[in-house]
Amino acid sequence: MPINAHPDYLNAERKFHEAATDEERLTALDEMIRFVPGHKGAENLRKNLRTRYKKLKQESEKKAKKVGKKGIKKELMQAVIVGLTNSGKSSLLKALTNAQPKIASYGFTTKEPTVGTLHYKDCSIQIIDLPPIVSEYYDKGLVNNTDTIIIIVEKIEEIKNVLDTIKNKTAKKIILFNKIDLHNDQIRRKISETLKTKRYNFALISALAHEGIEEAKEKILDSFDFIRVYTKHQGKKKDNIPVILHPGATLAQVAEKILHGFSKKVRYAKIWGPSAKFQGQKVGLKHILKDKDTVEFFTE
Repeated sequence: MPINAHPDYLNAERKFHEAATDEERLTALDEMIRFVPGHKGAENLRKNLRTRYKKLKQESEKKAKKVGKKGIKKELMQAVIVGLTNSGKSSLLKALTNAQPKIASYGFTTKEPTVGTLHYKDCSIQIIDLPPIVSEYYDKGLVNNTDTIIIIVEKIEEIKNVLDTIKNKTAKKIILFNKIDLHNDQIRRKISETLKTKRYNFALISALAHEGIEEAKEKILDSFDFIRVYTKHQGKKKDNIPVILHPGATLAQVAEKILHGFSKKVRYAKIWGPSAKFQGQKVGLKHILKDKDTVEFFTE
C-alpha cells in the first residue's frame, strides 16, 4: 500500500484483489493508475502498475483469440470470406446471411471471426467473415481447412496479393469484385473482361446496394460437391430440409443420418427422382442416390 494513498486508490486496489475476471482486474488496475499518489516516491509503483496492466491485457487478448478459434465448429458446407481492410467483408456477410456484424468506415473493425448461415436452395452454408489478411487476428487455420474461399476485392491488383497469402490448394475460390455500384457500364465491362481473361470464377457485386448478391449465392452453392436427398413419411409430403451428402452416397447413409443407429431396421425404401428407374421404385440400402432424390423408408 503506498504512503498517503487516496481512498479511491484503496478502493480500486480492493476491487483488483476481489476481481473474478481479467476484465474486472483491468478496470481496477486502470483506476489504481489514475489514483496512485502523485509524489515522487510513488513513481516506481505507477511504473509497475502500468507494466502489470499491459501484461494482463496482452494475456487477456491471447485467451480471447484461443476461445474464438475453438468456438467455431465446422459445418458440412463452409466458406470463409477473406480480403484487405475496408474491402466490404462484413457488409457481404450481412448481405449473404442472418449475421449482424459490426460495420464501420474505418479499417480493422473485425477482430475475431464472425459466423453467419446462408440459407439457399434448401442448403445451409456456414459463412465466416475473417479479420483482414494483414491483421494480427487473421486466422490462417480456418482458411487452410475450409471448403470454399470467398475473396472480396475492390481493385483487380488486390486479387494477387490476397491469393499469395492463401496456402489452401484444394478449396474452391470465388472472386467477388465489390463496390461495383461506384463504376459506370464501360468500366464494369472492362473489369469483367479482365477477370474473364484471367479465368477467375467471379461475380461483380455491391454488398451495400445488394447488387449481384444472388449470383454470388449461386456461385457459393455451386462450389460445393454435394447432393440433396429429401425424405418423406407415409401419407405426408416430403420434408423441406434435405439431407446433404457427397456424390455417390447410398440409401444406407441417409438412413443412418435420420434414424440415428436404427438403419438396420429398414426393410426397404421407395424412391422418387433422378436415380429412380420409375417413380416410387422399391430399392435396397445399397442404392446410389442422385441430387434431389426423395426417399421413404419402411422399417420392421
